Amino acid sequence: MPPATAATATPTLPVPLPVPAAPPRHRELPWEQARTLAQGAPRPSAARTVPLADAVGLTLAEALRTPQPLPAFDTAAMDGYAVAGTGPWRIRGAVRAGTVWEGALGAGECVEISTGAQVPAGTRAVLPVEAALAGADGMVAGPVPPPGRHIRRAGEDAPAGTGLVPAGTRIGPALLGLAASCGHDTLPVRPAPRVRVLVTGDELDHAGPPGPGRVRDALGPALPALVAALGGESRGVRHVRDRPAGSLAAAVHGARDTEVVAVTGSTSAGATDQLRGLLAEAGARMVVDTVACRPGHPMLLAELPSGRWVVGLPGNPYAALVAAHTLLGPLIAGLCGRALDPLPRVPVTGSVRPAPGLTRLVPVTWYGTGVRITAGHGSAFLRGAAAGDALAALPPDWTEGGPAPLLSAG
Repeated sequence: MPPATAATATPTLPVPLPVPAAPPRHRELPWEQARTLAQGAPRPSAARTVPLADAVGLTLAEALRTPQPLPAFDTAAMDGYAVAGTGPWRIRGAVRAGTVWEGALGAGECVEISTGAQVPAGTRAVLPVEAALAGADGMVAGPVPPPGRHIRRAGEDAPAGTGLVPAGTRIGPALLGLAASCGHDTLPVRPAPRVRVLVTGDELDHAGPPGPGRVRDALGPALPALVAALGGESRGVRHVRDRPAGSLAAAVHGARDTEVVAVTGSTSAGATDQLRGLLAEAGARMVVDTVACRPGHPMLLAELPSGRWVVGLPGNPYAALVAAHTLLGPLIAGLCGRALDPLPRVPVTGSVRPAPGLTRLVPVTWYGTGVRITAGHGSAFLRGAAAGDALAALPPDWTEGGPAPLLSAG
């Protein structure tokens, strides 16, 4: 074969330059799905038993049951006379709450009785004091009450062994009183998850009016109170600077006395946002990468190999509030063994900028049988949330006057 000539030689093509890889796209989860994932991600904390006085705000680890009937005995529901047979009735004595009248009543007999006192054997009913006419001769007259009138029967409220409140219920004053009335001195509970708040940002001032080019930290004061309202235990706030790089990693990994670390700011992809890189380097399991809602969409939830949870919240105050209700609140509920509370759906009126394909969370105020949108809900502005009664999660297809789920504004 003859050698190639200049006319027949294959031309040398330029070597193409490598094309930079596009940054990974984060999948925006629907708002309701993100809340469900956050609640279901953790295993509930181990249960422990605490005195009633220490149980308020915690979560029942087991159903509350009554070991005895409620009420435990037949008791008078009115002040008056426990009567037997038809009248008039001869007074045999008196019985007060906390005492027992020994013996049994015969026909035509009665005892004076106080509300809550145990009714004697043989009692037909309780004649209210305002319907009775007591004479100087020791007799009482009045209309004959129907059998069982004004008597609370033993077990009428609950037979022995009845489950009164299910596991997973947050413990409030009424539950404490109910437990005491059943005879319980302690309760099995799941403790409140301990939450450390890390507020990032070199631009933040922490006292007084902010200086030129700076802003006052709103989340440092707000988030511990919100953590408590959501059922967690705040372990304080630490302020972390954007520089040097790695300062956030040290703060996150150093929070060993907590189950949850909530980081404000640093969730996006800017030059000073460290959180996503930190989680990738640590080998964290990402549960929620971002959420299809406004404001607050650059939020995240991840689990570190140590088992500690990291919730990434935006740095803007109202956006952070929205993200906390979306991920932090459900995560705390899951750690406590609580289900997500069902959200009431009510009509919402007012004007809001459309957000196609996204859930829009806005503060609302009760107005008649529905709610109306409260002014002042930019991502950095807390006026609407502070003045409103709740947050409405407007679905992507919401129209003026349509229903939307409501959740507490915290």
